[in-house]
Amino acid sequence: MFGRRIGVDLGTANVLVYVKGRGVVINEPSVVAVAQRDNTIVAVGNDAREMLGRTPGAIQVIRPMRDGVIADYLTTEAMLRYFIGKITGRFSLIKPEVMVCVPAGVTGVEQRAVQDACEAAGARRPANVVPEPLAAAIGARIPVAAPHGHMIVDIGGGRTEAAVISMYGIVVSESVRVAGDRLDEAITNYVKRRHNLLIGERTAEELKIAIGSAVPMEEDLTYSVRGRDQITGLPKTVTVTSIEVCQAMQDALQAIIGAIRSVLERTPPELASDVVDRGIVLTGGGALLRNIDRLITQEIGIPCYIADNPTDCVAIGAGIALEHLDLIKRARPPEGEWFASF
Repeated sequence: MFGRRIGVDLGTANVLVYVKGRGVVINEPSVVAVAQRDNTIVAVGNDAREMLGRTPGAIQVIRPMRDGVIADYLTTEAMLRYFIGKITGRFSLIKPEVMVCVPAGVTGVEQRAVQDACEAAGARRPANVVPEPLAAAIGARIPVAAPHGHMIVDIGGGRTEAAVISMYGIVVSESVRVAGDRLDEAITNYVKRRHNLLIGERTAEELKIAIGSAVPMEEDLTYSVRGRDQITGLPKTVTVTSIEVCQAMQDALQAIIGAIRSVLERTPPELASDVVDRGIVLTGGGALLRNIDRLITQEIGIPCYIADNPTDCVAIGAGIALEHLDLIKRARPPEGEWFASF
């Protein structure tokens, strides 16, 4: 039945929900608007995102996920309840089976918080969890069941996860808190320093999407940005070029390259040979940044490819992973908690 098996990509920037037989049915920002007076939920998802930077003091707009983990438990629970309720119906008596993704570098406490939030939001107990790189690989239709090495790099909103996967298990992984949000922050700081203009995170993201590139482009694009002049305090419009945006993002992009290098340096020789033959697969919203595959290929020397529908891969993989729970559990570390070795 529809709505009974759900895969959730609980991301820093967006929440995506996959339902077996229907595909990705929800793709909304991880944003919640809360009324300060009585702590009630005013809006969730797209409606709440429209309020960012535009609300009176009585309403607070919260992003409850930070760096891929829960920063505000109660708000995350309310957000999940809203999204799960949209799928199953608010008064459904049958709880859905849920698989939710967590970063490979997550602690046991952070993992437990995600499971508890899902269960409190209406998921069947126990809520299942899967590492994001594994879910991304499954969603990208990589044959992870085979005894071959496959490298996946998932660039999300709060984290970049790089991992080598074989037989449903993560052999080597690296998780860095540098991804889409850090790129937006770098652009904000550059515009502030270079043009004396204060812009918000939404404007920085729009600028990144419009003209951002990981390497300089042959044709230099321009984009008009509106913000507040630091000197006069009045609204002002400036023109920013794609070369400037590229320069602004370089430090953050090099941190992502460093995570990929770290994984390759620790990969066993046989699996490293497989990665060279098969290349690196990019998933996540960060994979949509122009020429990021070219940058990684130039810096690492291994072919890099962008998955089909990179933003949906983690949610799709989480849903499909429910059908392979036994194989995934077999590949987990024998000692300690689920992610003790990562």
